[in-house]
Amino acid sequence: MAIDKELLDQLLAGRDPSEVFGKDGLLDDLRKALSERILHAELDEHLDDEQAEGNANRRNGSSKKTVLTGTSKMTLSIPRDRAGTFDPKLIAKYQRRFPDFDHKIISMYARGMTVREIQGHLEEIYGIEVSPDLISAVTNAVLEEVGEWQNRPLELCYPLVFFDAIRVKIRDEGFVRNKAVYIALAVLADGTKEILGLWIEQTEDAKFWLRVMNELKNRGCQDILIAVVDGLKGFPEAITAAFPQTIVQTCIVHHPPFARIRVMERPKTGCPGAAGNLPRQGRRSRNEGARSVRNGYWGQKYPAIAQSWRRNWEHVIPFFAFPESVRRIIYTTNAIEALNSKLRRAVRSRGHFPSDDAAMKLLYLVLNHAAEDWKRPPREWFEAKTQFAVVFGERFFNQ
Repeated sequence: MAIDKELLDQLLAGRDPSEVFGKDGLLDDLRKALSERILHAELDEHLDDEQAEGNANRRNGSSKKTVLTGTSKMTLSIPRDRAGTFDPKLIAKYQRRFPDFDHKIISMYARGMTVREIQGHLEEIYGIEVSPDLISAVTNAVLEEVGEWQNRPLELCYPLVFFDAIRVKIRDEGFVRNKAVYIALAVLADGTKEILGLWIEQTEDAKFWLRVMNELKNRGCQDILIAVVDGLKGFPEAITAAFPQTIVQTCIVHHPPFARIRVMERPKTGCPGAAGNLPRQGRRSRNEGARSVRNGYWGQKYPAIAQSWRRNWEHVIPFFAFPESVRRIIYTTNAIEALNSKLRRAVRSRGHFPSDDAAMKLLYLVLNHAAEDWKRPPREWFEAKTQFAVVFGERFFNQ
């Protein structure tokens, strides 16, 4: 909307240009004037409706109310009616903050700032003095949203789901305990990503994993084509117990034998069959890939590690069924590691959390903020989508 130049000149007349955008400057005056004009317009509409219904209601002066905006604190003149039935939409009767103020606090909290840091930032940049209790109250309002998000309905089928965990320190029964936060990151048929849920648990036994899988089923997910896990004990069995047709792929990069080989082979380059070439092994056939990994260079030089590969081979080989471009997507949990790094940065500044809810609140906000930056699906996914459709048939299209 174009604003008349003469009106702008009138607004700027007699004002110091350096103070136009500062505290109590022109922008704050405009915000106050526009807010009060909207409030008076709302009251006019309310009185018209009252008269249409046969009620003899009219104006009854105004009252002062101090409210917080996203950039300042201002005192508004709130018009009143004699019957006391007027409830403004712009700023409700018992509301003391504009919505953008809450959004600004939540945004800063999601970026990893502590309550004290947010308090100092608001005072230093905008000259707004708020208490830590107010900031906590604003962020605590997110917990209801977290509950709805954690219980929302899911898709019938997900082609690919990555499961991983990070460790956080949480106070529990008077002690600071090291708990695990488990994350499920799904890839839909069109390549878009979606966080299915967060779970906080001190232990990671098979019963816990089965409870997570059953929760996903109860929320509507009936099938997972491939689940990529980080070698967590009892996890593959829990997945197949709930989703019998799911292929479980162990993250190769974080598989203990693979990690040990990476360390031992790091000083060398060009080793035949080296660990870094695993995604490229078995170009001719799946069985050939198995023989080259188990019985080739690794098997001869590290027999103990080769035995470990044999024990876990069932969950190592699934990605050999796909071309190299698709293997890059499914042979490691790196897709979720990028999320984990953002979570760790936010957690690091906290030291420890006072409760599970406090940890869940922050992690949810960080994940939401990270999801806003997700770009288009990788180019490899377009080939992967075709491969999934051929390998899994109708299951892939059961979205």
